Amino acid sequence: MHSAQLRRRIAKMDESARRLEKDNSPDDPKKQLEDPTLEQLRLASFKSRSRASAIGRGRVQAIVSAIAIGFLLLLIRTQKSKEPPSAYALCSAHGERNIWTVDESNARDRAECMVINGKFIADIGSVDDIRRRWGDRATTGPVAGAPDVSRKRGLKFIYLEKGQAAYPGFHDAHAHVLQWGWASQLPLRGSQTIEEILSKIRLYVESSPLEPGAWIEGQGWDQTLWGGAFPTAADLDQDPLLRDKPIVLARTDVHVSKEVIRRLGPLPDKVDGGEIIRDADGNPTGIFLDNAMALIGKYVPLPTHNLELITRADDAKPQWTDAQRLRFFRRTVKDALAVGLTTIHDAATYVPDIEFFKRMAIEGKLPLRLYLMGHVLSDTYWGAQLPNITAAESADGRLMLQAVKIFGDGALGSWGSALLEPYSDKPDTTGILRSSPDVLRALITDFYKNVGQNTHCIGLSQDRANKIVLDAYEEALKSSTDTDRRLRIEHAQILTQEDLKRMGDRERPANSCRPLIYPPQGPERIKGAKFRNGATVTTGSDFPVEGINPLLGFYAAVTRLAPDGTSPHGPGGWYPEQRMTRHEVVFSLALRGMTLHAAYASFQEHKVGRIVKGLRADVTVLSQDIMTVRVDEILGTGVVATIIDGSSSLSAYYPYGYCICLNRMWTRHAKSMGKLQFLCILSPPSSVHVTICGYGPVQYKSAYQMARSKYTNYGLEKGNEQGNGDKGYP
Repeated sequence: MHSAQLRRRIAKMDESARRLEKDNSPDDPKKQLEDPTLEQLRLASFKSRSRASAIGRGRVQAIVSAIAIGFLLLLIRTQKSKEPPSAYALCSAHGERNIWTVDESNARDRAECMVINGKFIADIGSVDDIRRRWGDRATTGPVAGAPDVSRKRGLKFIYLEKGQAAYPGFHDAHAHVLQWGWASQLPLRGSQTIEEILSKIRLYVESSPLEPGAWIEGQGWDQTLWGGAFPTAADLDQDPLLRDKPIVLARTDVHVSKEVIRRLGPLPDKVDGGEIIRDADGNPTGIFLDNAMALIGKYVPLPTHNLELITRADDAKPQWTDAQRLRFFRRTVKDALAVGLTTIHDAATYVPDIEFFKRMAIEGKLPLRLYLMGHVLSDTYWGAQLPNITAAESADGRLMLQAVKIFGDGALGSWGSALLEPYSDKPDTTGILRSSPDVLRALITDFYKNVGQNTHCIGLSQDRANKIVLDAYEEALKSSTDTDRRLRIEHAQILTQEDLKRMGDRERPANSCRPLIYPPQGPERIKGAKFRNGATVTTGSDFPVEGINPLLGFYAAVTRLAPDGTSPHGPGGWYPEQRMTRHEVVFSLALRGMTLHAAYASFQEHKVGRIVKGLRADVTVLSQDIMTVRVDEILGTGVVATIIDGSSSLSAYYPYGYCICLNRMWTRHAKSMGKLQFLCILSPPSSVHVTICGYGPVQYKSAYQMARSKYTNYGLEKGNEQGNGDKGYP
């Protein structure tokens, strides 16, 4: 092909791509909230480097580039009309049974193949069984008596790669949806020193255009990483750039600058259920614990009698707008789908946020499932203000609200959890009860009559938080004939054997927010923490307090180790006898905790949580089988596909620059050379470029770094590297 012909062909490609980009412009406000698919991503013109390099590398290389670009253009031309098949079979690699059903009625736990028809799982069995019942488009063809969707041509069969595995869609049973997106603005998690925090804030201020007077908000600091001393407002004043700026930094508690303290005006000497940390002279240091956070107006649940104190500052922190909620939500969804989450339990949702999610659901714009827990804001019953949303009332069946969250105590890391005995590393305190026992009992009784509830309790039981709540739960159960409210205890981290048994006797769901290591609380407190008493155990991350990846929690549950493989008791794990089981899925608390048990705790076990005929087709496909690989390989597992209602949503939900490895079916020639094509979709400006990445379970970081170094000028920025491997529609 002559250079002139090649230039003319590429010019036509450019024009076609420009027209397609205009047709699919994401700036159209009518499309901004639509549940996007891979076909809706902004694949724009192929000018600039693609054209120059194709011409400049000589005839052979130019032809290869033209073929690649032509193939991508052909793909793009079909994007608008391309729809996933209405029915298909998703099967293990030949000779494997790597579909984990989490089905108690299936004695073998695993299946070879399943059929997804529309939004539902339509059949399960061996490949031969599915072919006999449905036909196989590629081999046997149609069969007599097959269902309508495959009667004419047979079913399309999609096979996992060797070693890949499928599971019921993963749940995070305790998280904070909008707060993850909010915290991503200025993430402080993992900071090892106060100086590192100051450096991150400075970088944020220097790189982010802020309106005059804008509040600077960040989340994730943990004073235990640098010796246990709380940061102070004086620390923020060390940097001239930060001085006089309103800064709010959330841990589980709140740390603010002197400017915020000034704006708040006179502060109370005492806050019920909370504390304002003061220095030796009685001046606020900038740390607000538990209910005292109401003074800052943060997202942490607070009694209304404290909310009035916010008005002491005329310029108090403004509340979120719907535009902000949308921005935060999109970031959370993008990150959640990338790690295989199909359902999130939002622990404590404010009424304005509930209304936001409800609008999204009514319009069919929720990309994943949400189970909301209404945010209890008062010491008196206010359930009439809380909408009760069942899945049937949500246009797409993806939104539910059938519970509230009541706070019993505070957080362990700030010595706020209500314990019976003093903290071993802070012997002058036993923690904080956020509400009095009488108030807790009254609230639980009233909400039980009208709405199910979940209660935040971390501390040791007997006469503290867990015992108070369990007593109230039992009283409520005795007074009602409705025993299926599924009362939950969130953060069930420190309990006695007696109260564990009480939970099991009632099959009450207990949420373990990512088993963490808390050596300062003393080893004797941990020995009784065995979930072997029949309680329904769910697992959650509590993001943004911890990371969003559910495999971090799975790894911690089955190893009792930190991500780096260490523990206070050595490489065998922290109290290894407390490890959750992994093998034989019927008994595997680790997998059930983020699938079936989480579905049960949210009244959805008849819809999701298992791979069973008739349930919704929510499936998470991983690059390797976390149930059988060595435990030290679990955290190296990538997500291949996140399927919700039968459709893959994973790589579809990336509104900004990102990279993916193209589906193996599209790159057979590249695969034969041991490599895959690596597609970068970059913005701004929108461009498509093709390069090469390694074949196999993709080590995404190295591939991303390679792409970034080559295409820095095309908008691939740090922070847009989420994803693992081949994530298009199967």
